[in-house]
Amino acid sequence: MSSSLHRGIGMTSQRTRERLVQRLRDEGIANQAVLEAIRNTPRHIFVEEALASRAYEDTALPIGQGQTISQPFIVARMTELLLEGTGPMETVLEIGTGSGYQTAILSRLVKRVYSVERIKSLQLQARKRFQELHIRNIRLHHRDGGMGLPEYAPFDGILVTAAPEGIPRALVDQLRVGGVMILPIGNRSEQVLVRVTRTRTGYDKELLEQVVFVPLLGGTL
Repeated sequence: MSSSLHRGIGMTSQRTRERLVQRLRDEGIANQAVLEAIRNTPRHIFVEEALASRAYEDTALPIGQGQTISQPFIVARMTELLLEGTGPMETVLEIGTGSGYQTAILSRLVKRVYSVERIKSLQLQARKRFQELHIRNIRLHHRDGGMGLPEYAPFDGILVTAAPEGIPRALVDQLRVGGVMILPIGNRSEQVLVRVTRTRTGYDKELLEQVVFVPLLGGTL
């Protein structure tokens, strides 16, 4: 990841990053802390070198293993929705590390991020990127994301970057009361972004907007 191509883009990409931030603002992202995190996180580090020139386009890109790095608008939108939760947002669980881009954005906004990835090769690549960027408040785990990390619960927030068909109760149970989970739910043909808020007796659910994500799969690779 430390090739001259990646370093060169890193030195000249500030203008393209600014254009991306302005586009996100124009599309309705209003949280200034989220926009600053997008501005200051080098997305080209999180994509393959062959796609690095497209890193600051507002589009999803393949990262291998049938997975994608999410569109920057979706990353910003989900992060903004998460931060609108009630109470402090200090510890966040991410389901689906993937390239690590969403994880890195979260790491700039909360005290600690726990991130679960079922594909070991993706997790190892993400770890190298975090080391290169000197990010030290991320804890990575290789396991089935649907199980979460009950041993570290409760979390202030949970962000799920792949779509289960329904709301996983195991993850709801790992939220503190008042904690918020942002996730897509649905099948391959129709998905909706949902905000779940943990209550003392269960949870409240708010349907937000249509989205497209890879499905949340079980097991590990």
